[in-house]
Amino acid sequence: MAFAPMGPEASFFEVLDRHRASLLATLRIGCGETPGRGTHLASSSEVLASIENIIQDIISSLARNEAPAITIDNRSSWDNIKFEDSVGLQMVPHCTTRKIKSDSPKSVQKFALILKILSMIYKLVQSNTYATKRDIYYTDSQLFGNQTVVDNIIDDISCMLKVPRRSLHILSTSKGLIAGNLRFMEEDGTRVNCTCGASATAVPSNIQGIRNLITDAKFLLIVEKDATFQRLLDDNFCSKMSPCIMVTGKGIPDLNTRLLVKRLWDAFHIPVFTLVDADPHGIEIMCIYKYGSMSMSFEAHNLTVPAIRWLGLLPSDIKRLNIPKDSLIPLTKHDQMKLHSILKRPYVNCQPFWRKEMEMMADSKLKAEIQALTFLSSDYLSRVYLPNKLKFGGWI
Repeated sequence: MAFAPMGPEASFFEVLDRHRASLLATLRIGCGETPGRGTHLASSSEVLASIENIIQDIISSLARNEAPAITIDNRSSWDNIKFEDSVGLQMVPHCTTRKIKSDSPKSVQKFALILKILSMIYKLVQSNTYATKRDIYYTDSQLFGNQTVVDNIIDDISCMLKVPRRSLHILSTSKGLIAGNLRFMEEDGTRVNCTCGASATAVPSNIQGIRNLITDAKFLLIVEKDATFQRLLDDNFCSKMSPCIMVTGKGIPDLNTRLLVKRLWDAFHIPVFTLVDADPHGIEIMCIYKYGSMSMSFEAHNLTVPAIRWLGLLPSDIKRLNIPKDSLIPLTKHDQMKLHSILKRPYVNCQPFWRKEMEMMADSKLKAEIQALTFLSSDYLSRVYLPNKLKFGGWI
């Protein structure tokens, strides 16, 4: 079944098509991507053997009358991160580590929690069953204290074993949404059609398991906020700009939304754009999709899409469109610190146009939400702003 053509005439997509040709040319000459390294999908026997080796080391320490310790990579230090334009932020091969000691008052609880979660993972893998991070937290919520503790330990274990979370038989609950010209089949055989309607499709919880992806989309638009995404759906944006795909992670993206964006890029190599607020938080979210995050840098090759471009809202758009000052918001002290932190990151050096936009924001000490465009008209975003940006190449 073909997708129904309802969008603009072919000439509308000329600049987009040239951009895609440029992306493909970059890939062909070997500058766009590098072969996957870091974590790899491991077999159940490999995961079980890795856990057994950790337990064996602990038993050996006890046999020597030594206090056992678990060594984990330090995921919170920029000293352990290197930047490659074709990959993003990734951990250096021989990074600094830290010991979680069983005889230290500061780390004994974490030592015990790592062992508990390792034992749960072992049982899941051995029985070929799956659990969500939330399931694990609720097995003993009083012991874990909060969900963040569980999340961090699972990421530490994933990093320590050098396998993605999926290989640990731990799933994330998806919060993202997808809409547009895309069809696929889920692992259980369910056929999913994301064609735009009044509502969107939830991002699947098992991205590796989806297959038979089909699309004729000209571009993929990542929308920062759910409210903006829903407004574009209400304005019938997908149909008007068909063929296209829209995705939202509803703020900071969850793992599955990032995996899906990466999967779509790897499968189709269509242009990918971000639509975020003109504020440090929005820029941070865009950077996570494009270059990854420090905490998940050990899995960068599975998550990042360096080909992503910034479509809007650009700080320069605020001035260009004469958006009044009373529609703008002063940067808070926290905003200014966040912006300063982003400007110091290694990838900003290879993005001079991004730097210029962020410096413009820093100088003005003002930020703007996408909703500020409603000053011009209620549907300005979907009727004028985005179509013009896409038609004339208004991205950086």
